[in-house]
Amino acid sequence: MNRVRKNVYVAVLVTIAVILTGTCCVSAMDKVNINTASVEQLMQLDRVGANYAQRIVEYRENNGPFKAPEEIMNVKGIGKKTWEANKDRIVI
Repeated sequence: MNRVRKNVYVAVLVTIAVILTGTCCVSAMDKVNINTASVEQLMQLDRVGANYAQRIVEYRENNGPFKAPEEIMNVKGIGKKTWEANKDRIVI
């Protein structure tokens, strides 16, 4: 009987882990419009914290909307590594 309980317990834990992982992965792949996103939304991008997110907002306020997603690399501190990590998620 203890063996059955242990197997059920393990199955429940595995199921919960799969559900939580799936939810995390789905939200991590959401598209981010760099012309309309808030600082908080921009922070969902990989390698973008509060300071870089604020720089993105300030850049678009000072220079107008981005015309192409890769223009995010014009923002001070946003380079090729950040672009490569997020290029499938950034939209305009």
